[in-house]
Amino acid sequence: MSGSHHDKLTIETVAEPAGHVVRIGGDIDLRTSPELRGRLLQALEEHPERLIIDLTGVSYMDSSGVGTVVEAKRKAERGGTRVILNGLQPRVRSVFEITQLDKFFTITNTIEDARTA
Repeated sequence: MSGSHHDKLTIETVAEPAGHVVRIGGDIDLRTSPELRGRLLQALEEHPERLIIDLTGVSYMDSSGVGTVVEAKRKAERGGTRVILNGLQPRVRSVFEITQLDKFFTITNTIEDARTA
Protein backbone atom coordinates (compact mmCIF):
# COMPACT_ATOMS: atom_id res chain seq x y z
CA MET A 1 0.00 0.00 0.00
CA SER A 2 2.92 2.38 -0.50
CA GLY A 3 2.53 5.52 -2.58
CA SER A 4 2.00 4.28 -6.09
CA HIS A 5 0.93 6.47 -8.97
CA HIS A 6 -2.72 5.40 -9.05
CA ASP A 7 -3.53 6.70 -5.58
CA LYS A 8 -3.57 10.32 -6.65
CA LEU A 9 -6.88 11.94 -5.90
CA THR A 10 -8.79 13.49 -8.79
CA ILE A 11 -11.54 15.97 -7.96
CA GLU A 12 -13.78 17.58 -10.54
CA THR A 13 -16.51 20.02 -9.55
CA VAL A 14 -19.35 20.65 -11.98
CA ALA A 15 -22.01 23.29 -11.32
CA GLU A 16 -25.37 21.94 -12.46
CA PRO A 17 -28.92 23.31 -12.10
CA ALA A 18 -29.56 20.67 -9.41
CA GLY A 19 -26.45 21.65 -7.48
CA HIS A 20 -22.71 21.19 -7.44
CA VAL A 21 -21.47 17.73 -8.35
CA VAL A 22 -18.06 16.90 -6.90
CA ARG A 23 -16.73 13.87 -8.76
CA ILE A 24 -13.92 12.11 -6.94
CA GLY A 25 -11.53 9.43 -8.13
CA GLY A 26 -8.83 7.59 -6.20
CA ASP A 27 -8.35 6.77 -2.53
CA ILE A 28 -9.47 9.12 0.21
CA ASP A 29 -7.13 8.77 3.16
CA LEU A 30 -5.13 10.81 5.63
CA ARG A 31 -2.90 12.09 2.84
CA THR A 32 -5.60 13.09 0.34
CA SER A 33 -8.50 14.13 2.58
CA PRO A 34 -7.16 17.68 3.22
CA GLU A 35 -7.35 18.36 -0.52
CA LEU A 36 -10.89 16.95 -0.63
CA ARG A 37 -11.87 19.09 2.36
CA GLY A 38 -10.65 22.22 0.59
CA ARG A 39 -12.58 21.43 -2.57
CA LEU A 40 -15.82 20.61 -0.74
CA LEU A 41 -15.68 23.81 1.31
CA GLN A 42 -14.94 25.73 -1.88
CA ALA A 43 -18.03 24.26 -3.56
CA LEU A 44 -20.14 25.23 -0.53
CA GLU A 45 -19.12 28.88 -0.73
CA GLU A 46 -21.61 29.31 -3.56
CA HIS A 47 -24.46 27.86 -1.46
CA PRO A 48 -25.72 25.41 -4.09
CA GLU A 49 -29.09 23.75 -3.48
CA ARG A 50 -27.34 20.37 -3.38
CA LEU A 51 -23.78 19.21 -2.91
CA ILE A 52 -23.59 15.86 -4.67
CA ILE A 53 -20.45 14.01 -3.67
CA ASP A 54 -19.98 11.42 -6.39
CA LEU A 55 -17.86 8.59 -4.98
CA THR A 56 -18.29 6.21 -7.92
CA GLY A 57 -14.55 6.38 -8.64
CA VAL A 58 -13.44 5.94 -5.02
CA SER A 59 -12.42 2.42 -4.04
CA TYR A 60 -11.11 3.22 -0.56
CA MET A 61 -11.99 5.74 2.13
CA ASP A 62 -10.63 5.76 5.67
CA SER A 63 -11.95 7.49 8.78
CA SER A 64 -10.25 10.77 7.90
CA GLY A 65 -12.19 10.82 4.64
CA VAL A 66 -15.43 10.06 6.44
CA GLY A 67 -14.69 12.86 8.91
CA THR A 68 -14.09 15.26 6.04
CA VAL A 69 -17.44 14.41 4.44
CA VAL A 70 -19.26 14.69 7.79
CA GLU A 71 -17.70 18.11 8.39
CA ALA A 72 -18.77 19.26 4.92
CA LYS A 73 -22.31 18.04 5.58
CA ARG A 74 -22.58 19.98 8.85
CA LYS A 75 -21.29 23.13 7.20
CA ALA A 76 -23.56 22.61 4.18
CA GLU A 77 -26.68 22.27 6.27
CA ARG A 78 -25.94 25.45 8.18
CA GLY A 79 -25.91 27.18 4.79
CA GLY A 80 -29.06 25.47 3.54
CA THR A 81 -27.35 23.02 1.16
CA ARG A 82 -28.35 19.35 1.05
CA VAL A 83 -25.54 16.82 0.82
CA ILE A 84 -26.02 13.65 -1.19
CA LEU A 85 -23.49 10.83 -1.44
CA ASN A 86 -23.66 8.98 -4.73
CA GLY A 87 -22.25 5.76 -6.11
CA LEU A 88 -20.63 4.25 -3.02
CA GLN A 89 -18.59 1.16 -3.79
CA PRO A 90 -19.07 -1.73 -1.33
CA ARG A 91 -15.86 -1.01 0.60
CA VAL A 92 -16.73 2.65 0.98
CA ARG A 93 -20.36 1.95 1.85
CA SER A 94 -19.31 -0.48 4.58
CA VAL A 95 -17.30 2.29 6.26
CA PHE A 96 -20.48 4.36 6.50
CA GLU A 97 -22.54 1.38 7.67
CA ILE A 98 -20.07 0.40 10.42
CA THR A 99 -20.14 3.95 11.79
CA GLN A 100 -23.96 4.12 11.38
CA LEU A 101 -23.48 7.20 9.22
CA ASP A 102 -25.48 5.68 6.37
CA LYS A 103 -28.56 6.79 8.33
CA PHE A 104 -27.18 10.33 8.63
CA PHE A 105 -26.59 10.78 4.89
CA THR A 106 -28.79 10.66 1.83
CA ILE A 107 -27.15 7.97 -0.31
CA THR A 108 -28.06 7.37 -3.95
CA ASN A 109 -26.91 4.82 -6.52
CA THR A 110 -27.11 6.94 -9.65
CA ILE A 111 -26.35 10.55 -10.42
CA GLU A 112 -29.91 10.90 -11.80
CA ASP A 113 -31.30 9.93 -8.39
CA ALA A 114 -28.89 12.30 -6.67
CA ARG A 115 -30.12 15.27 -8.72
CA THR A 116 -33.66 14.79 -7.44
CA ALA A 117 -32.92 13.47 -3.94
